[in-house]
Parts: sequence; structure tokens; C-alpha cells
Amino acid sequence: MRPEDKTPSPRRFRHHYTVTEAQALVPDINRWLHEMRLLRQSLDRQCDRIAELLHEYGDQGGLRVGEWVRNIVRARALVREFSRRDLQLEDLDRGLVSFPSIRGDREILLSWEEGDDEIAYWKEIGSGPMGREKMD
Repeated sequence: MRPEDKTPSPRRFRHHYTVTEAQALVPDINRWLHEMRLLRQSLDRQCDRIAELLHEYGDQGGLRVGEWVRNIVRARALVREFSRRDLQLEDLDRGLVSFPSIRGDREILLSWEEGDDEIAYWKEIGSGPMGREKMD
């Protein structure tokens, strides 16, 4: 096959970040991760409590369920925030987030983990959370 006949591979992501663009999102991502963890803890407690009450007393509408629903709606909004930006939340506990990017002619993921001073890692798409490599 001649090089000019080679069809470029289709891109998986709509948006591709430069390191600078990704780095600019880190403060927002830190806030979103913190809020997602708080929501997860709150939802876990609420689900446990609502299940107990349903078992003991039956129907549990009202304020308790209303707060639970509001937390679910907020959690979904945060997940959509990542999705609409093509950000990959790989591990909430670790705070591991990947940003689609282009390296040479390949689509890759820039990788940032909570606590990293800067975005200094990348990985191949599909390599999983352990596939991070230091950028040169």
C-alpha cells in the first residue's frame, strides 16, 4: 500500500486537549472530584437510611427522598460535565482523569492524578489506569 492510500484511523473523541488546555481545567476538576466524593458518601448514607425506613415503615416520600433525588441529579450533572468535555474519569478514589490528545499522528490520553503538580503523563487509549508513561 502506498502512503497516500493509507486512510487515517478514525478519532474516538471530539475534542483533543493540549497540555496547556488540560492543565487549565485542573482547578475545576479538583472541585468536581471533591464534590463527587461528598455526593457519593451522602448518597451511600441516604440509600442505607431510606432502605432501613422502607423496611420498617413502608413508603418514605418527603424531605428525605427529595434530598436523595437532588443529590442524584447533581451527581449526574457532574458526570455529564466530564462527558461533554470528553474527559475520562478513570478512578474517582485516586482522582485519575484522562484528556484526549494527539501525539504525532496518534490519538492518546494525557493523564493527570490528583496530587500531580502538572500534567506530565500520557497513555495509550485502552491501556487502563496503570498504563501511564512520563512525557519526554
